[in-house]
Amino acid sequence: MAQQVDIRIAPGLINDPSAHRRAVARRIGVADEEIVDMRLRKRSIDARGREPVYVLRYDVSLAEPFEPEAVHLPLFRDVSDSEPVLIVGAGPAGYFAALELLALGLKPIILERGKDVRARRRDLRAIQQFGQVNPHSNYCFGEGGAGTYSDGKLYTRSHKRGDIYKALKLLVAHGAQPDILIDAHPHIGSNKLPKVVANIRQTILAHGGEIHFEHFVTDLLIAQGRIRGVHVEGKGVFWAKAVILATGHSARDIYYLLHQKGLLLEPKPFALGVRIEHPQALIDEIQYKHSPRHPNLPAASYKLVCQIAQKGVFSFCMCPGGLVVPAATAPGEIVVNGMSMSRRDSAYANSGTVTALDARDWQGWADRGVFAGLALQQHVEQRCFAAGDGSQKAPAQRLPDFVAGRLSITLPPSSYIPGLFSAPVHELLPDFIYTRLCKAVRIFDRKMKGYLTAEANVIATESRTSAPVRIPRDPKSRMHPQVLGLFPTGEGAGYAGGIISAAMDGQNTAHSVAQWIGIAHENSE
Repeated sequence: MAQQVDIRIAPGLINDPSAHRRAVARRIGVADEEIVDMRLRKRSIDARGREPVYVLRYDVSLAEPFEPEAVHLPLFRDVSDSEPVLIVGAGPAGYFAALELLALGLKPIILERGKDVRARRRDLRAIQQFGQVNPHSNYCFGEGGAGTYSDGKLYTRSHKRGDIYKALKLLVAHGAQPDILIDAHPHIGSNKLPKVVANIRQTILAHGGEIHFEHFVTDLLIAQGRIRGVHVEGKGVFWAKAVILATGHSARDIYYLLHQKGLLLEPKPFALGVRIEHPQALIDEIQYKHSPRHPNLPAASYKLVCQIAQKGVFSFCMCPGGLVVPAATAPGEIVVNGMSMSRRDSAYANSGTVTALDARDWQGWADRGVFAGLALQQHVEQRCFAAGDGSQKAPAQRLPDFVAGRLSITLPPSSYIPGLFSAPVHELLPDFIYTRLCKAVRIFDRKMKGYLTAEANVIATESRTSAPVRIPRDPKSRMHPQVLGLFPTGEGAGYAGGIISAAMDGQNTAHSVAQWIGIAHENSE
């Protein structure tokens, strides 16, 4: 019978299987040669002590070898002639819903406003190099969604939402490294995730699904309380009995469309702040207590959180060895995000540093009703843009100057390609947001001595942490309460927060759609 064993291994021995075997043998009190087989199940790093160590969890057998494990695709059906289901959005919620529909025997027809991952790169270059924002193709919109070019972090606490390993195994089956199945905080990398996304596309197409890029949905066709289809700009009408709305947290036009049609929406708490960028070597030294870090250790990360005036302030989307990128989805706004390549080998570390916001914080925009939080979000983004020269250069301050409320004379080097300009970020942010961030940074410096350094840039603004609006749905049927057959899904609907949670929400929605279509068929007979 197999048993699970946790061992601690020094970085210098992480690539030495014999050292792992000896450590496991000592842990369970047997001779090395008594171990018949070992299989690594989990890997993490513990940097709390004087020396960082790897913590490894092995399945161990003293009786017989383990059966070989292989990652297989589910049994997808040919759905060429099956019942169509429209999916608006080709992010993780949309694509994983489509894969699940293939297994259920329904035909996914995906309508994506943006471009495929390869064509999308040209628009990313345009925003990076020339400050040109394509409102349909950018870091948020396009095949794979926002996560494709923002690191591909796969960590989630949403274990109650579904089978996390099912989603991870699907990624591995489509080209992701198997390490994501064992790492405590798995990620794929922005250089490798596009290929995985393209492979998912090929699976959908090979089994009879359809994917239409540059198809911008401008209307929902509703009659007698039921969805009938959607209208696509310049393309006409696509008909179906079920529509999955998986449009992402930045598709504001969808919120406005639903509101114009008299459909229920709800304001939703979200978070807003800045992105703080440090030299990676400094974060390594703080976290690992050594400089330079051991070559077998990854770029160090951190997670920080505190409460200020009963509101959370926390690090968000931390990118060790990463880059800060422009994530605006419309001209006239500055939005920044973070990303990392698979090797996480940039000289910089960056993280969103944001504060939670709710209805008490957007009282000044109360006249905007359900869009009050969205109005606050837009206000900050547009104010940061107006402070600049009309390009995608971002306003920035040295971290001590931000805390002191003074303009920086010079700025440290940065990974942000469009460039930074010195600006009073403390004045561009609403005062209540600045005050919370300022107090939190001092606390973070006590938790990570050296964090509050003049080598760090504060870059505004980190504002797309999650959707500021929720599209309500029935907890059981997952349909909008006013429209039969309309299924709000993923981050844009307010029911997920990251690649894996969005993927699982898409999978769960696919099952609800299958159940609904079965009921609809029964009622029509």
